[in-house]
Amino acid sequence: MPIYEYACSSCEKITEALRSMDAADEPIECGHCGFNTSQRVHSVFSAGASENISANMSLPTGSCGTCGNPGGSCGMG
Repeated sequence: MPIYEYACSSCEKITEALRSMDAADEPIECGHCGFNTSQRVHSVFSAGASENISANMSLPTGSCGTCGNPGGSCGMG
């Protein structure tokens, strides 16, 4: 089951919930204030990598965080 994020229209805080895809758009009770006014919001997807892959993919010190340019001056970052 996926984890969804819901924004409360009362307290404006985010609550996460593990729900089926069929129930994803149904409002839930806010985990902070208890009101039933939360609506699903788009969230950022994240995936972890193993330590070996992460170490091999690290950028050189001083490089641009966007393109990896060792000079750090590509204009993209």
